[in-house]
Amino acid sequence: MIHLFHPIHRPLIWGAEEWVLSAVEGHESVSLTGKTISEMIHEDKDKLVGKHIYAKFGDTFPLLIKFIDAQRDLSVQVHPSDALAQKYGHPWGKTEMWFVLPSDPGARLYCGWNKPMSAEEYRRRLADDTIVDALQLFTPKAGDCFFIPAGRVHAMGGGCRVCEVQQTSDLTYRIYDYNRRDAQGNTRELHTDLAEECLDYSGPGNGTLLSRAPEHTGKHENIEGTLVACEYFTSNVVRVSGQWTRHYADLDSFVCLICLNGSGKVTTDDGCSQAFETGDTLLLPATTLTADLQAENAIFMETFIR
Repeated sequence: MIHLFHPIHRPLIWGAEEWVLSAVEGHESVSLTGKTISEMIHEDKDKLVGKHIYAKFGDTFPLLIKFIDAQRDLSVQVHPSDALAQKYGHPWGKTEMWFVLPSDPGARLYCGWNKPMSAEEYRRRLADDTIVDALQLFTPKAGDCFFIPAGRVHAMGGGCRVCEVQQTSDLTYRIYDYNRRDAQGNTRELHTDLAEECLDYSGPGNGTLLSRAPEHTGKHENIEGTLVACEYFTSNVVRVSGQWTRHYADLDSFVCLICLNGSGKVTTDDGCSQAFETGDTLLLPATTLTADLQAENAIFMETFIR
């Protein structure tokens, strides 16, 4: 069985997010058959998600997958580790990755400090509004991949568009929001003390920008490249031209196929076929042995948990 879900559109002060697969409370994905992702896991258990995943997460799907359209600058922020999240009563922290989609010319993003930082300098820069000057600046191109483990400071600038894979958590500690005010003259809540507790103060050179992949243009032969392989998820970029069989018999995990560009059809070894187009996220159960991808110049992100 190949599962698709209704996207959850979330307008925000700085733009919009499209949550395409989510188990976050209050924002849970519903399949085209009318079941929530938690109901599906409750029914199929490890057959859907994998034995080791079901043993750890139960009926909760462990990843949140979204598309982000930043029309204005996002706040400077950081996410907590599992340990820090659990210290304050939350089940999971938030490690994530960004795969950059075609964005506006000159769009920028920040990821990590541009030099070693300290808690004392962090507080000083907050006080004198110079925190952004201490961030590592990138001008991203389509196909770039950024890894953002818990504790790494980051911010996305207006004009950026990304596909994000992350732990199932909506915990964000805002550090700086450019002193913006809403229509009522109120500033957004900041979490500078919590952020100080979880920030990684090390400087650049720590693998923030993982790859500079080709842009979403031109013809692609069948090719796979690993973007991120961490304890929380593994994500590959898969570029398909023609037909390509993906093999999953040795994998004890669900597989998410996120179509970033193109259209075509996926057929699994149980005889199920599903058409896809740009923006679709297909969930393949852990019992899937093979998946035949048929497309011309399509780009997927393939995500699972080892």
